[in-house]
Amino acid sequence: MKLKVLLRLIGVVQLILGAFYLFLPLQFLSMQGLSTPGADNAYPLGMLAARFLAYGIGMFFIARDSEKNRFWINNMILIQAVDLAVGIFYTATGIVGLSHSAFPMFNAALFIVLLMLWRPTK
Repeated sequence: MKLKVLLRLIGVVQLILGAFYLFLPLQFLSMQGLSTPGADNAYPLGMLAARFLAYGIGMFFIARDSEKNRFWINNMILIQAVDLAVGIFYTATGIVGLSHSAFPMFNAALFIVLLMLWRPTK
């Protein structure tokens, strides 16, 4: 039960990110305190949104039968690990301040740990 709740929570987070990157990409970056790129960068951010939205919807499907979807759970662990590594890199190099990266890095670390602890073993 706790894994299903976690998978759905991750799905909601992905859907929210997808919606922001699809409908308000440059404004969303600004809301996060990040520098706003040129308007043409909204195009690849919109394409990124498709991945957030697809995986967000997918997490609800995965939650229905986590035993059969361990591969996809492991992929989400990989996504979160890359997110955390990128956050650590850009924070450590001073490109992004800890005030901007702490929350996403905490979420990534938390999701990694909980997914690893609760994922099906077979």
